[in-house]
Amino acid sequence: MSAQSHALDAVASLLAEARRILFITGAGISADSGLPTYRGIGGLYHERLTGDGLTIEQALSGQMMAARPEITWKYLAEIEATCRGARPNIAHDIIAALERERPGVWVLTQNVDGFHRVAGSNNLIEIHGNLHRLCCTECPHSRSLPDFTGMQIPPACPLCGGVMRPKVVLFGEALSVRDIERLEAILAGGLDLVVSIGTTSVFPYIAGPVVWAWRSGVPSVEINPGDTEVSAIVTHRLRMRAAEALPELWRRMHPCEPAEG
Repeated sequence: MSAQSHALDAVASLLAEARRILFITGAGISADSGLPTYRGIGGLYHERLTGDGLTIEQALSGQMMAARPEITWKYLAEIEATCRGARPNIAHDIIAALERERPGVWVLTQNVDGFHRVAGSNNLIEIHGNLHRLCCTECPHSRSLPDFTGMQIPPACPLCGGVMRPKVVLFGEALSVRDIERLEAILAGGLDLVVSIGTTSVFPYIAGPVVWAWRSGVPSVEINPGDTEVSAIVTHRLRMRAAEALPELWRRMHPCEPAEG
């Protein structure tokens, strides 16, 4: 048996036995849906400035949204356009299926594409928000939309005329207190397994649950082709893409059933 096959068996066994699982996901899980990362290698803005001579962090900052919303919206729309027509992939589907099997499955995602929700995950913390949920900067009006096709950029609120913005955390903005409290409550309630998928874990609130697991003696798994900030402390590493690893794990957990998708 190869080392990878042995690791897959070990992780599948942990998943089968665990009742409370936290999946932490980043851009890597959506890459197999055809979504590019915007800063990673091969991403939209890898090692280059935007067309306005700004870093993407400057263009997508809360400060820029307040001062020059047309700049921020220009790049939000560019990112959204690259994602248009993409759908959740088998990795999203399998995580949602595991939640249906046991209600103690949670997802903490950095992604703003909404794919986990579309796939059927309900125990979900979208820590950076959702690109397709808009809110007015001047009044309580909000709306959801499938994509930005035909939308005025920047969009105006139909009620007050104020500038609408996505319900996402821009650079320099604080995370939702409610989301942080939900994550803290999940950890306080105890977990049987923490699984990090497709994220480099550079943000402390993304690496935090893996560090918590390491300190608490709770098993942890990383699914990522490359090295990350938490690679050295996880119990098991699968150097695989999410859409490769999750079906293999599902097959080992359900030998008589087809993979989800």
